[in-house]
Amino acid sequence: MPTAARSNVRLTYDDFVHFPDDGKRHELIDGVHYVTPSPNLGHQELVGRLHLAIGNFLVGRRHLGRVFLSPLDVVLSHYDVVEPDLLFVAGDQQRILTDANVQGPPALVIEILSRSTRKRDEGIKRRLFEEKGVREYWIVDPKGQRVTVFRRHDDGSFPRARDLHAGDAATLETPLLPGFELSIDDLFAP
Repeated sequence: MPTAARSNVRLTYDDFVHFPDDGKRHELIDGVHYVTPSPNLGHQELVGRLHLAIGNFLVGRRHLGRVFLSPLDVVLSHYDVVEPDLLFVAGDQQRILTDANVQGPPALVIEILSRSTRKRDEGIKRRLFEEKGVREYWIVDPKGQRVTVFRRHDDGSFPRARDLHAGDAATLETPLLPGFELSIDDLFAP
């Protein structure tokens, strides 16, 4: 079960770098420290399928950007440091990549829901990504075999753009990766 350390003190990135390297996911959201156990096999399989699909698509299209797996710190502010399951930094964002971490909002963030992260991923993390300028956010629900896509509009809003369900012959696409297609049925195939 994830834990959030509550106190009147907002932690910062300076505090974050001193957290233990214990195989758990440590994140700061608005200065609150969240700890999540390491993911299960089903979670890792979905992350792997998405990473392979996007990574293979980017072969020969490096100008579009780069895809990264967790653990990789994404520093959104002095009080907000997250480790998305998967992230894509677009070609026009390469300046946010440093040797140590990502310094700013990636174009695409992908989280795989689990019982211990569902509420945070669907709530405070979605709001954080909206506030900080992430262009697109995919929430992958293994239990519901669904991918929910939030996409930024030109007016700055960040609404739910699509809900894609296995069994509906749905295809995951994004304007961030022109020509990329992934069958939702294939993503959730046993």
